[in-house]
Amino acid sequence: MLNDNPHIEKPPLPSMPAGVVVRETICKTLLTVSRLGDYSMNCYVGCQHACAYCYARFIQRFKPHEEPWGTFVDVKINAVEALERQLRRAKPGAVFVSSACDGWQPLEERFCLTRECCRLLIEKGFTVHALTKGALILRDLDVLARGPSRVAVTLTCLDESLRKIWEPQATPIQQRIEVLRAARLAGIETGVMLGPLLPFLTDSQDYVDRLLERVAEEDVDVIWVDALNPRPKVWESLVVVLRRHYPELLSRYRAVLFSPLVREAYCQALHERVKRAAERLGIADRVVACMKQ
Repeated sequence: MLNDNPHIEKPPLPSMPAGVVVRETICKTLLTVSRLGDYSMNCYVGCQHACAYCYARFIQRFKPHEEPWGTFVDVKINAVEALERQLRRAKPGAVFVSSACDGWQPLEERFCLTRECCRLLIEKGFTVHALTKGALILRDLDVLARGPSRVAVTLTCLDESLRKIWEPQATPIQQRIEVLRAARLAGIETGVMLGPLLPFLTDSQDYVDRLLERVAEEDVDVIWVDALNPRPKVWESLVVVLRRHYPELLSRYRAVLFSPLVREAYCQALHERVKRAAERLGIADRVVACMKQ
């Protein structure tokens, strides 16, 4: 647990974010059986990163919010206690952190829930598979290095201009690369999620080559590549970005996402581009293509 010794001076807590509605909630359980591992774990619902393509928007079907995605975060304030209860009976396995938020979004600096829950998991013999866009995970490498874990970051592009459009509140790209380097130096397995690749923006053969070359330079252990998917609530968000920045691509995105024949051809061609790049770089054994038709 966090050090509560009143004689030790603690740094001031970061202030609450402007423009984001933060609610403290109570959860009954924290670990959920998941196809992304044996379990997934989310200490928060909602995410400050406000990525336009974020699939986690689907959670709004089950937990409706008046605020748009990216402008609310529910904090499971009792997450540590709930996890402690579950771990008395749960069978050790791999835990994906996180599936409905970024466990290391800025609010985590204030609440430290993901850090403390990861510490509990590792103490109980679980494996932590972290995926984040947040450089805050650097704070927690000391915890993750104590047991089996993997630190992975998401990269959708290599250009800050694109990042600012699609991931306006997320950590800059170079900081994510530095997370990989620090994790590797700490002896932690590393990974990269290249995705979703953005149709007609970051999915050409040249761009795929550049992405895989950049990741190969960091000697990561596993690389996933994903295509953009039409998950619930995503299209509405994409339309806003496309109309503002790429109106000429709106109809092409609609076809890629919702026309079965177009999507099948698109995903097959993207898979081939990824395969060619991976084979050329000699990293095909580390690349997992996740394109879904």
